[in-house]
Formats: sequence, C-alpha cells, structure tokens
Amino acid sequence: MSSKPKAPSSRLDADLTDAELATLAIRAGHQRTPEGEHSEPIFPTSSFVFHSAAQAAARFGGDEDGNIYSRFTNPTVRLFEQRIAAMEEGERAVATSSGMAAILSLGMGLLSQGDHIVCSYSVFGSTVSLFTKYFSKAGIRTTFVDPSDLDAWRAALEPETKLLFLETPSNPLAEIADIRAIAEIAHQHGALLAVDNCFCTPALQKPLLLGADIVIHSATKFLDGQGRCIGGVVIGPDALMEEVFGFVRTGGTCLSPFNAWVFIKGLETLELRLKAQSAQAMELAQWLQQQPQVERVHYSGLDTHPQHQLAAQQQSAFGAVLAFEVKGGREQAWSVIDGTRMISITGNLGDTKTTITHPATTTHGRLSDEERAQAGIKDNLIRVSVGLEALDDIRSDLQRGLAAL
Repeated sequence: MSSKPKAPSSRLDADLTDAELATLAIRAGHQRTPEGEHSEPIFPTSSFVFHSAAQAAARFGGDEDGNIYSRFTNPTVRLFEQRIAAMEEGERAVATSSGMAAILSLGMGLLSQGDHIVCSYSVFGSTVSLFTKYFSKAGIRTTFVDPSDLDAWRAALEPETKLLFLETPSNPLAEIADIRAIAEIAHQHGALLAVDNCFCTPALQKPLLLGADIVIHSATKFLDGQGRCIGGVVIGPDALMEEVFGFVRTGGTCLSPFNAWVFIKGLETLELRLKAQSAQAMELAQWLQQQPQVERVHYSGLDTHPQHQLAAQQQSAFGAVLAFEVKGGREQAWSVIDGTRMISITGNLGDTKTTITHPATTTHGRLSDEERAQAGIKDNLIRVSVGLEALDDIRSDLQRGLAAL
C-alpha cells in the first residue's frame, strides 16, 4: 500500500498544500478517524477484520486497498511513513524494524545474485559487515571507496554495478560526500544512489533533491530523538519502494505500531532539536580545538574541515555529531570517556542526552584492523553526539574527562 500523503477528506484533515517542513513534521499523514482525535492514534493490533469473506479475498489479493495484517499494513506505521516521506520530499516510505533492517530490505528488494555495490568506506560498522559478510552470501559483491574521491567512485564501477551507497556526514568522522556529483556518476552508469541521511535528517539535508534515488534512516537516532525505540525507514520512488515493501511483507522486517507512534511524536520536534543541537556542537567543536589534550577535531562546521564548503552547500547546518582524537592511544581515549560524570557512555546517538563512545571498540569494533584503518577509525578517536543539556555543563564534563590525561 502506498504511503503517499492523501488529499484531505474533510475539514478535520489538514490541507498541507505547499506546507513547510516544520508543519509537515507535525501534521502530515494524519487522517482523523470518526472519533475526531487531535493527537495521532495508535493501533496496537496484529490483524484487522473484514466485512465479508469476499472483502478478505479482495484485500489479500490486492484488488482492494486496506488493512490486513500489521506485518505489512498498519495505520500507525503508515502515518509515520507518509510523514517522513513528505518531509524528505519522496514519493513513498517503507518503515522497518531497525536502521540495519532498512538497509537489508533495500538490498534484498532491489538487488540480485551477481549484482555489485560501490560503497563509501566511511559508513557504520554494521553496514560494512552486512555488505561483506551477508550480502556476499547472496552473491552480491561490494567495493569500498574513499567517499570524497569522485574518480575512485568512477573507477570502481563494473557492468554489474546496480547500487552506490554512502553516508554523509559519515559515522563517526563527519566526512562529506558530494551527493549531486555521485548521483550523476550513478545515473550515467544506470545505477541507483542510496544515501544514509541519519546524521542530518530532512531537517538539515534532503538527498533526493540533490539527485539521490533513495534515502535511508535509522529512526532510532534523531528521528526519535530521545533514545526510546528501534526502527528504520527507506524512502524513494513508488516503483522502487514497492519492491522494498515486498521484502518487508514477506521477510517480516517490519516496524511495530508502538515504535511508529513514538517516531511520529519525535518528528514533531525534529527541526527544533537539530538546529539547537547543531549550534551546540559547533561551539563544542571550536572549544575542543583549543584544548591541549586534543590532536584533531572532526566536524564539518569547522573551517579546518576539508569538505567544509561542500557541507555548507548541501546542508542547512552541520549536525550534532563530532569526533576528536586525543593525544595517546586507546588507554588515553578510555580515560577521557571514563573521566566524564554526566555524559552517557553509550553507542547510541541523536539523543537529547549527550552521548560519548570509543568507536574502535564499539560501533566499529567488529571490523578488522585493516577495515578500521581504511575508515580512519583510530584508537585515540572519541565520538560525541551533542544533546540539549546546557552547553556549559557538557563542556565542563568533557573538561573533567580531558583532565584525566
């Protein structure tokens, strides 16, 4: 079933013609039930009943739209899909049980044995593992390239290349890839470009408007924004999303109604949160640059970042995630992390609570030494996802950690 927003059916449903992002984030996709509820309803049901055996047959056979079974049709999940699709300016969204399930569903829905992927080597560690350990079992090969080297993207193309995949900004080094240029490379070859937009979200960046074909999110991160639920979503043209939906329907990588409802409420404050967190991250990155214990700060908002100008062109702000290298190695990085007393030591990000982690032994810990080195994940690297606590308190807590050195 399509997740395209529908025209309002009555005065109770909002007319969102030409509505801006902040309005779409609060109102898109909600078609009120006969109860006339103001807040979006949640439908925690596994199945739906039919008026007759004939209607059941028509629903299952695809001759009639409507709810069947919550593995693949649920009104709350559909509302979330319609809302995030509207925000990303995509035709259709398909929600999944996690961000990794979104990437899995994308691959299984659109790729076949013998196909080839070109992927940035600066992606989440589990994405690398999915491509190299599991897609390879299905006969789908992957070549990893420097995300900022356009010639490397071109050189990696093969006749069997069907998908180019990247994160921008990347996790955790905030590397920026030129979405428009890489989309042109993909399309000249007859391939698709998928962009993981987890760090920016549509509040700061819209890859589809820059030429990408597909957008991926771990809804667990900024879309939720408060570290409550796990989920993911794939957004793109209806024809492509129908194939992704087909895998979700059959494979069961579906989002629960409750989690969808939590994400719907998270979207309402997304733009406000991202703008505030981005502003705090910028100040924190500038402060970290001045600390004698810090060798390097990775944040695209800094003038020293090699892709600062590109980030400024394709993003409206620079995001809430930064990374920095301390003088020393793993022992020193762990000392800084353990020296904090407020910031949460956790691998999650995108929370209103500031989080800190050591990527080499957590988010990218399952990669080989060679893979980590290629991705620039050093033992002295620390990642911080900046939350909404008072900036002075975040800074003071990091100062406590740095003082441990």
